[in-house]
Amino acid sequence: MDTQQRLYPIGIQTFADIRNENYMYIDKTEYVYRMTHSGARYIFLSRPRRFGKSLLVSTLHSYFEGRRELFEGLAIDMLEKEWTVHPVLHFDMSMAKHMEKEQLESMLNLQLLKYENIYGKVEAEVGLNDRLAGIIQRACTQTGQKAVVLIDEYDAPLLDAVHEDTTLPVLRNVMRNFYSPLKACDPYLRFVFMTGITKFSQLSIFSELNNLRNISMDPSYAAVCGISEDEMLSQMSGDIDTMAENMALDRGQLLEKLKNYYDGYHFTWPSPDIYNPFSIVCAFADNKIDAYWFGSGTPTYLIEMIRKFRMTPIRLGDTCKVGKDEFDRPTERLSSIIPLLYQSGYYTIKKGIPTIESYTLGIPNQEVRIGLFRSLIPYYVTPDTISASSTLITMAECLLEDDMDGALRAMQTFLGTVPYTDNTDYEGHWQQVLYIIFSLLGYYADVEVRTPKGRVDMVMRTATRLYLVELKLDAGTDTAMQQIDLKQYPERFALCGLPIVKVAVNFDRETHNISGWRIS
Repeated sequence: MDTQQRLYPIGIQTFADIRNENYMYIDKTEYVYRMTHSGARYIFLSRPRRFGKSLLVSTLHSYFEGRRELFEGLAIDMLEKEWTVHPVLHFDMSMAKHMEKEQLESMLNLQLLKYENIYGKVEAEVGLNDRLAGIIQRACTQTGQKAVVLIDEYDAPLLDAVHEDTTLPVLRNVMRNFYSPLKACDPYLRFVFMTGITKFSQLSIFSELNNLRNISMDPSYAAVCGISEDEMLSQMSGDIDTMAENMALDRGQLLEKLKNYYDGYHFTWPSPDIYNPFSIVCAFADNKIDAYWFGSGTPTYLIEMIRKFRMTPIRLGDTCKVGKDEFDRPTERLSSIIPLLYQSGYYTIKKGIPTIESYTLGIPNQEVRIGLFRSLIPYYVTPDTISASSTLITMAECLLEDDMDGALRAMQTFLGTVPYTDNTDYEGHWQQVLYIIFSLLGYYADVEVRTPKGRVDMVMRTATRLYLVELKLDAGTDTAMQQIDLKQYPERFALCGLPIVKVAVNFDRETHNISGWRIS
């Protein structure tokens, strides 16, 4: 197909529509065959939002309905010989966000009614669990084939309440009651597949469903969702050339930009490089690099949990070493924000030592880093995000010209308009503010960088300069600059290959602003 006429499935998550209307489709059907012939009948997959989970569920739906014509030319077409038609019960829980108990029960009722209209209803079946069990049994009896149950985004009703100690147990009990028949209906079931973002423990959500196989970190399913680098280079090669031409870049330059902005996901280790599929598809459709994933919305629950666990921006931007149990633990027993950051896609596995189940986690790419810090501006800097964005643009323009003086002047003017907030009377607060701003500018920033003779408050690297920044509160810029010179910080960075610029910045406790700076 001429990539100029390529149709990209932005927001389209129905497999049949994508295939019938000739939208681009990255072939994941080999994984569908592998899952459905693995011997495991109950499978759970966790992946971040907008990572292709719903499309995978829809693909399974079409497969179990025996719609072979939709799979013509795909990997599974050569693998599957039988194409048996099964009754499919497909529940989409994404419609149950931001709901109270009564609303949730009403939504589940409507989903059950759809299948009761097909397979009938027994008057004695009153509870949600009894009705689901009855539907499964009658579907199997009436068709002569075991039923398939597909549950997409099983945790959607719970996510927005994960930080609420009173609401979460109520909603969790509703969902546990709904899912409870699945194990008892085992004789009538061919396959059960559930997707979600987080890992709620099997005991509290899935009742006695202790035979649920979690493939989220299984190496053989590392690329079941998302777009691997190999898939992009082979199945989207023409798209890459077209986008490069439209952006006036050569192919290599575009690939580097795409990699920096959208790549970096690993859900096991070792793992192929996985790109965010929503962002990649949107980028090719628009022929530009943009923050598509974050533009589609930052979950409220994540920001609330970041605040609840007092996760600072500096800690968020750093990597952390954890054991598997520390980031793959059930959501309702969290003692840290790390598992939620990982499961939601804001952290990923950067490297690992599987033999001892030790992993290094961190932010996957530039899109996530910038989006995550932008969402923190209202809490650390100002709720006036429009003014903040304007200041960031001015600072970015200054730094492109190596004008740190102009950048700090813009920041000083901006901070002068920010209302006073609590907890600004310590040096660490201003270190957080600078870190957020430099990170949002897209530059590498690090804090408390060790040297043989001490620590640098902040290091910030642009394409042309390495800035060593020392911060003081009510101590003056001379004191800060003397500290840089006294500890001979520049010697530590002499091999970086960039000119080194020393920056001393003093913040004033009374004005809550920069009172002065020196650059040398």
